Amino acid sequence: MKLYNLIFITLGIISMVIGMIGVIIPVLPTTPFLILASMFFVKGSEKFDLWLKSTKLYKDYAEDFIRDRSMTLKRKITIMLISDLMLLFPLIIIGKLFIKLFIILIAIFKYYYFIFEIKTKKE
Repeated sequence: MKLYNLIFITLGIISMVIGMIGVIIPVLPTTPFLILASMFFVKGSEKFDLWLKSTKLYKDYAEDFIRDRSMTLKRKITIMLISDLMLLFPLIIIGKLFIKLFIILIAIFKYYYFIFEIKTKKE
């Protein structure tokens, strides 16, 4: 096995574990980490990629988004609320105006992306 395959497999496993933790701890977003794991496994090992895509975790949290770039309204709202809370913390703590404006721009882009770029599907 080549070194870069091993690196991609390791990064895929780390991303998958973080995604699994995200199912239990709602502060960590599950879907992005599973998509990241899938990307790493595609580059690292076809067997790992096929295994990940056969898991219930992947099918429940990432398959729809990867297949047709859609999410249920409930999942969109959950991800948005969690990310808002994560952005709110540094917005309150950090005193520099430039950084606050940057965080606000990130939030605006996030809302644009979730509302206009990701389709909402029926549950």
